[in-house]
Amino acid sequence: MTDALRPAGAAPTLEDVARAAGVSRATVSRVINGVRNVDPVIQEAVRQAVSVTGYAPNRAARSLVTRRTDAIALVVSGAGAEPDEDGAVPDTEKSFTAQVFADPFFGRVVTGVVNYLRPRGMHPVLMFAETSHAREEVVAYLRQGSADGALVVSTHAQDPLPGLIADAGLSAVLYARPARPVGMSYVDLAHREGAELATEHLLARGCRRIAAISGPLNVLAAQERLAGFRETMERHGHASAPAVEGQFTQESGEAAMERLLAEHPDLDGVFAGNDLIATGACHVLRDHGRRVPEDVAVIGFDDSSAAVACRPPLTTVRQPVEDMAAEMAGLLLDRLAAPDRPVTSVVFEPVLVVRDSA
Repeated sequence: MTDALRPAGAAPTLEDVARAAGVSRATVSRVINGVRNVDPVIQEAVRQAVSVTGYAPNRAARSLVTRRTDAIALVVSGAGAEPDEDGAVPDTEKSFTAQVFADPFFGRVVTGVVNYLRPRGMHPVLMFAETSHAREEVVAYLRQGSADGALVVSTHAQDPLPGLIADAGLSAVLYARPARPVGMSYVDLAHREGAELATEHLLARGCRRIAAISGPLNVLAAQERLAGFRETMERHGHASAPAVEGQFTQESGEAAMERLLAEHPDLDGVFAGNDLIATGACHVLRDHGRRVPEDVAVIGFDDSSAAVACRPPLTTVRQPVEDMAAEMAGLLLDRLAAPDRPVTSVVFEPVLVVRDSA
């Protein structure tokens, strides 16, 4: 139907968008539905045509045909204490969401996911799964078709949620390699190699009495980072380098640094499991009159906003969280478009970002 024949006030159609973009109706449908193997130039032409024509998909009608909601569950999952028999959750567990929002890592995940989904007309639904009841709610939500699939960010190596989702035959992609295979695609970073980059840099600076403050060792990434540190130190003849476990928080970095200074007052280098830990370590070193990096060099991990805010700004290992989160979303949309697509993994390479702390 031409513009002249369309009834006054009628909503623009897919045919109008196709005509404006100079492509077929099927191509417009593929772009709007988020299919990834469409030429970027064509994608941009379709998006401009959508803007010019004012086309808006009839989501209710479309969902009846496609059985899609255009909603994606973004699930932050972690193992915690269970509610008591009255259903009350311990105060420590109520702080789970507060911890999530306090860590810049999770904000970067959300940014990457939203920036990928929004141009494709899709939206994330944020969910938390820190108890068995919450995990059951997530699985039920997905079973009911309230979201087309899930992007799962797990914070615990023994987290049962990925297995529950896989056993239910639901579509999901993980941020980070699971501790045991679950038949689900994932994105991850080469954490061990990142720790090697950091440790080699400290050694190249002349540091010899280097300690590590790891993240929580029930998290696979923290295990890998600590293993990379220890392997590198051992390769250079320092097999007994001290290490203290932290909790990916600034407060735990402060406590761990106090302990290390008490037990190893002559240390001259610190590899921290993330930037918040490194920031806490720098605060304590300064309080003890130790100059960073002149007396003690410090390296963090992630290259988050905390790295730049720290004084001095942190040398750190960059984890491209936004790109990884976008890739995670793309893998999920590929899975939704082709459910028989093989399970895959995408592992990003770390980069050392050198600033003032080391």
